[in-house]
Amino acid sequence: MSKLPILMYHNVVVDEAKSLNLSISISKLESHFRFLNDNNYTTFHFKDLENLKYLPKKSVIITFDDVTECQLKYAVPLLEKYQLKSSFFIPFSFVGNFDYWIEGKEKIMSVEQLKELDTKLIELGYHSFEHKRYSSLSKEELESDFSKSNNFISENQLDMKPILAYPFGNYSKKNAQFSVFEKIMRDNGIKYGLRIGNRVNSFPFKNDYLVKRIDIKGEDTLFKFRLKLKIGKLKLF
Repeated sequence: MSKLPILMYHNVVVDEAKSLNLSISISKLESHFRFLNDNNYTTFHFKDLENLKYLPKKSVIITFDDVTECQLKYAVPLLEKYQLKSSFFIPFSFVGNFDYWIEGKEKIMSVEQLKELDTKLIELGYHSFEHKRYSSLSKEELESDFSKSNNFISENQLDMKPILAYPFGNYSKKNAQFSVFEKIMRDNGIKYGLRIGNRVNSFPFKNDYLVKRIDIKGEDTLFKFRLKLKIGKLKLF
């Protein structure tokens, strides 16, 4: 089986002193991308994985949650510079507004900005409608969340791929409840569901709806990034 690390990023900042938790500095982000480029990693979109059974030894997927304008301003030019593919996940209710599920300080890209992204480098996926924890939603609320998301996509003619990044990495871990959630995802055409997990995936995935991502933190050194890329997050981190 092939190995496939999936990296999870959020906000990008200029000030190195503010490179903490969910925010990573431009310089650190560039050091990550430069490392991938210099070491001949192949980046994939999820759509590229269909019908594949094996991947190159050095394979990786880069993901960004929340489609904030700081990603557009700082991350997208770096993706273009190093010609790296990435997947961006949209919380539809907040498009053109702010990240009100937390502090409401980060501006979310507009529909127009999303449409202008280079589809050769960036594919767009789901990040729920209202960025709520899926484990807290009833079956009816889950169905409503997908319905609202799909209506937004249709009304705004967005080029979406059938990938869902769970907000906060959250989902019901009880088998019966997860089965309901998985059926709703399948009924809505979702092919991949992404949690956190902080481990490198084996590919093909054991379960396409429990795909693991590795949380890249703003305080991570390049050495720590390289370790995460190889094995995921260690407890001593």
